[in-house]
Amino acid sequence: MPLLAIGIPWDPNIVTIGGIVLTWHGLFTAVGILAGVQLALFIGRRIGFDEDDAYSISLVAVPGGVLGARMLYVVEHWTFFRERPLEILALNEGGISVWGAVIGGVLSGLLFAMWRRYDVRLGLDSAAFGLLVGLAIGRLGDLINGEHLATATTLPWGVVYTDRDSPAFAHSLAVGPHHPATTYEMLGMLLLLGFMFVLLERLRAWPGLLFFVFLDVYSVLRFLVSFLRVDSAGAAFGLDVPQMIAVVVVIASIPAMLWLWRHPRPLQPAPASSPSAARIRVVAPARPTRGRRGGDL
Repeated sequence: MPLLAIGIPWDPNIVTIGGIVLTWHGLFTAVGILAGVQLALFIGRRIGFDEDDAYSISLVAVPGGVLGARMLYVVEHWTFFRERPLEILALNEGGISVWGAVIGGVLSGLLFAMWRRYDVRLGLDSAAFGLLVGLAIGRLGDLINGEHLATATTLPWGVVYTDRDSPAFAHSLAVGPHHPATTYEMLGMLLLLGFMFVLLERLRAWPGLLFFVFLDVYSVLRFLVSFLRVDSAGAAFGLDVPQMIAVVVVIASIPAMLWLWRHPRPLQPAPASSPSAARIRVVAPARPTRGRRGGDL
């Protein structure tokens, strides 16, 4: 038995209003989205990404990420949702896939940015920071709700869910203290976030590369943590769906990283009148401006 079994006593549901259930998972997901957008805007200003462009992209990427997160979760748990199709719409009660959020948010934002001819490389770097902090905060909701089940542990920090309404209550009775796997993932993402701040200036000449650092390191992290999870559908080669996605993402990112490394952008000092005059900034390529501002929000 672990030296310390950490009891999680909270009801996963905060309040029910008019038949709508507000859960801790839903609350931290919303807080994570708001914090992620703000951090992405902050990073964008720091590296010279147009703030209006960043706001416009967020209006597309956020709903794209939410939709992707729910769709992949439903696909992974189709045997459940096939008999309960209306449950697919119960987003407020939890049940989302992190990989679905990343893929849906990035793909929708990327396509929109390409269509509007924004600076895609700077946009990706800004988005990487926002995604990381948003996903990390969202994992706090997973810890409280107990939605993701993990293997038993004898380590000092095993968790046991004691509220009967928790999805992990029966699992805790069956296996005893188990790994807080999603919390490991959260801590790993926070370490990665700090590492990316260190790299922010060092990779200034290679905009876009920092995004793939986030994507690949997170893929490795998720691949390893998934060995402790017992709630994901199997895919192939003894791996589950998130692990297979992680492998595909790493392999697919290699050509993009090589291209970005071979195509740095010239650097020049910031204007003397700027508060950041001592810094070096990337010179973004010129882009067409005809009719651009008409649709920005």
